Amino acid sequence: MSFSRQGAARRGFTLIELLVTLAILGLLAMLVIPTAQVTIQRRSEQELRFALHEIRQGIDAYKQAYDEGRIAKVLNSTGYPKSLDVLVEGVADQRSPKRSKIFFLRRVPRDPFNPDSALGDADTWGKRSYASDANEPREGEDVYDVFSNTDKVGLNGIPYKKW
Repeated sequence: MSFSRQGAARRGFTLIELLVTLAILGLLAMLVIPTAQVTIQRRSEQELRFALHEIRQGIDAYKQAYDEGRIAKVLNSTGYPKSLDVLVEGVADQRSPKRSKIFFLRRVPRDPFNPDSALGDADTWGKRSYASDANEPREGEDVYDVFSNTDKVGLNGIPYKKW
């Protein structure tokens, strides 16, 4: 009978063993959480770079089509689209006999740093008109460039608004 009493006493963990285990788990959590946050931020930055590149390519393609006479020219127009939605909706090709549409984007990507899900994709971006200064961008009659509206700073130390 004394043998079963000793076995019963040795079945559980001591308080010290539990505290050491919890300390090790806490230390591991302190190392993993910041790494996970940086990974998530890096992924969002990659999405931002891709989205900015895609939209800017669409704006440049629109301007090139305007300069080539494929888009109807308007008096006092800069040749840049009036909105980001125009890039998706398309415009009539003036060189095509059937006036088929030219499309510059399949869809406007969202700003990955804009948390407002009620906004449309095009409304998540800050827009700079051709007439505005690069240091103080503001909206106008056309869309010359886009930027993120967030006040956050990238891992490289540059605010996302300046990307």
